[in-house]
Amino acid sequence: MNREESIVFAQKYLEDLLSFFGANLTVSSTCEDDVIELSVPSNELNSLLIGRNAETLRSMQYIVSTVLRNKDATLTRVNIDIADYKKQRAERVAAEAREWIEEVRRTGDSYVANLNAADRRIVHHVASEYSDIRTFSEGEGRERRITIAQASS
Repeated sequence: MNREESIVFAQKYLEDLLSFFGANLTVSSTCEDDVIELSVPSNELNSLLIGRNAETLRSMQYIVSTVLRNKDATLTRVNIDIADYKKQRAERVAAEAREWIEEVRRTGDSYVANLNAADRRIVHHVASEYSDIRTFSEGEGRERRITIAQASS
């Protein structure tokens, strides 16, 4: 399955998956950095489709990605966003990261946060905008934490 076929397949597969929830929605798709971006419009089933702590959303993402891998698709990484949930969360995490960075600058003390991989990536990206701040992650699996510190320390 080539790039274009992978994108079309992922889009159609997600639409079919959503229909099991009773949501007959049109999913839009793009591709950025070899990641298939699937966007589901806002609807009355948002909370059900996103789930507690976005677990349903992540599960659907995992299912679509696994099916693509099993079909030997060129693209297998998938990012699903429902009603801009992930976009809004990323904006909140970025705002928090800026507050943490200001705290580190003000106090000189490092800040350690227990975040999931996606949120850590956002913090690393925000921190890259500051020349006097460095970030690094330590630990394994769910115990992985990000540290924000002054670059001089």
